[in-house]
Amino acid sequence: QVQLRETGGGLVMPGGSLRLSCAASGRTFSSNAMGWFRQAPGQEREYVASITWSGITTSYADSVKGRFTISRDNAKNTLYLQMNTLKPEDTAVYYCAVSPGRWGSVLISEYDYWGQGTQVTVSS
Repeated sequence: QVQLRETGGGLVMPGGSLRLSCAASGRTFSSNAMGWFRQAPGQEREYVASITWSGITTSYADSVKGRFTISRDNAKNTLYLQMNTLKPEDTAVYYCAVSPGRWGSVLISEYDYWGQGTQVTVSS
């Protein structure tokens, strides 16, 4: 059974940093693109970042570009999101997801495996 488990969320002050991890089990995803999405209270789930199967190409939402970095370790079957200079508007539940394709997408519908999410709260 495929499982994605996000960890690393928590409460952080504005300007702080967090590193999210997403450990996959049940199968290997080294040939699949992966992504991070987030959902704030009362809001729709939105795209944050994605990475191709090889890890060579990454893509970001404009709202996080320059502050967040997505990466992956295929040997560990793990996806990461380094979040720096966090802002209160980054507060959300963060989800990792796996695409059946190699190249990634900003569309939720292009991902077929999802984790349970981890809460990130940015507040003073």
